[in-house]
Amino acid sequence: MNSFKEATLSDPILRAITELGFETPTPIQAQTIPHLLSEKGDLIATAQTGTGKTAAFGLPSIQLTRLDQKETQSLVLCPTRELCVQITKDLTKYAKYIKGLNTVAVYGGASIETQIRAIKKGAHIVVGTPGRTKDLIKRKVLKIGSVRRIILDEADEMLSMGFKDDLDAILSNTPTERKTLLFSATMSKRIISITKQYMHDPVQIAAARVNMGADNVKHIYYMVHAKDRYAVLKRIADMNPNIYGITFCRTRRETKEVANKLMHDGYNADAIHGDLSQAQRDEVMGRFRKGQLHMLVATDVAARGLDVDDLTHVINYNLPDDSEIYVHRSGRTGRAGKSGISIAIIHTRDMRKIKEIERISSISFSKELVPSGKDICQKQLYALIDKIEKVNVDEGQIEPFLPAIYEKLAWLDREELIKHFVSAEFNRFLAYYKNARDINVSDRKSDRKKKNKGRRISYTNFFINLGSKNSLEPVKLIGLINQALKSSSVEIGQIEIMKKFSFFELDGRETANLIKGMKNLKFDGVPILVEVSKEKPAFKSSSKNKSYKKKNRGSRDGWKRSRKKRRSDSNKGKPRRNKS
Repeated sequence: MNSFKEATLSDPILRAITELGFETPTPIQAQTIPHLLSEKGDLIATAQTGTGKTAAFGLPSIQLTRLDQKETQSLVLCPTRELCVQITKDLTKYAKYIKGLNTVAVYGGASIETQIRAIKKGAHIVVGTPGRTKDLIKRKVLKIGSVRRIILDEADEMLSMGFKDDLDAILSNTPTERKTLLFSATMSKRIISITKQYMHDPVQIAAARVNMGADNVKHIYYMVHAKDRYAVLKRIADMNPNIYGITFCRTRRETKEVANKLMHDGYNADAIHGDLSQAQRDEVMGRFRKGQLHMLVATDVAARGLDVDDLTHVINYNLPDDSEIYVHRSGRTGRAGKSGISIAIIHTRDMRKIKEIERISSISFSKELVPSGKDICQKQLYALIDKIEKVNVDEGQIEPFLPAIYEKLAWLDREELIKHFVSAEFNRFLAYYKNARDINVSDRKSDRKKKNKGRRISYTNFFINLGSKNSLEPVKLIGLINQALKSSSVEIGQIEIMKKFSFFELDGRETANLIKGMKNLKFDGVPILVEVSKEKPAFKSSSKNKSYKKKNRGSRDGWKRSRKKRRSDSNKGKPRRNKS
């Protein structure tokens, strides 16, 4: 289907969508609309938010509605009231020139009596959240015995929000000959389970590869301590003067705290979360859509239904637990052929999540350094200069005031005048970032590779009088080394944990610092002794920092002999060690 006319849509529908600017069907529309109009059977459609799903199921549902029958014929279920309202508005626009077609939205947080009255007047299409829909069915107000189409929109989110029981109660009371249409951004095991239970030989289509990130979105992460996440968020905003983005937080409380801080610090920001009334949500969302807010702070649930094409940034204040949710978040930017940036603010413990996201979605992250104070000041200065250069000058309005202005500024030459005008706006950034600290945290593995690229490390072999008998593990040994050196960026080579002692390799330049730092340290009450070994142990693997090597008998015997000799020659007066 290359055009909407090819889909045999009615003239009133074509007229309405033409006025809305619909020209060429999106991929999901091109595949879905012909299938639904033919009423061939159940359908599973995988597509991200913003791909035109509402029109994909909405236009056929409107066309197939029999206006002479007042009962509900199409039921659309979605996870949030915001999405419910948005879908209803869209369907109403599509049916603008179809007289007598009624679409009703039902959702929690609004008067149920008003919704009951609307349904009793006749509702051909009902769009609802699972909880309120089930409530109206139980009250015998919403009758679904004649429903011909059930549309599950954002099915993955409905399940993750705990609506499985509500969906079961609704779907089990609909006619068996109904058509079930499921739309989901991800195809998880829970989705597959519900398709098997309630769908019959569904056709599967996808507007894009399943669980794939958008090609025109750049994915980066900043690594910092958790306490510095807000500072990173501010630097991102300051480094991008024209930012228009969503910041995702994990909880309602965190969402409110971050938004309040941003507003207090003078940013055009606000929050949406579950504690807001519908009127408050509508007001915030309206300002964001109009561009009056530059930054919206939200939870995943609250952001459902937000359909904005021009987002420049998606910022993950916290990474989601589900890797697929990250793909869904990042898909909110880089739409309509535009590029976008998805940023994750993480700590070292989050690297596992980064790798998992890369694995399931073919996304490639790049680590970048948090912008420095100097970088931000430079960016803001150039943005200010561009703003002054491109400002619209109304000669007629400003002309009467110019003589007084010229007289007031006559004592300034050209260079001084420029400095004064620039400083008027720029001084606050200079003052704030004057002594800005470096808040980046080292990801030792990747940073070490970059740091040592092209430089050969000369390792020294060390013996330590702790082993598996002391509950020593590679990660604990690395911790001891870092503690002794007061650094986490020193190159550590191979590690071999034995029963009563262990061996490891370390950048030879740190030998004196290590021995000095280990002096007087204890591990679970055992005085630590570290020595340089003259013989190299037979490490079984070349992997670094993480391998737990198995015991090597020949190597151990050799080390025992050399250790006895060293002990007799130079260990007099040192703390006594356990026998090995």
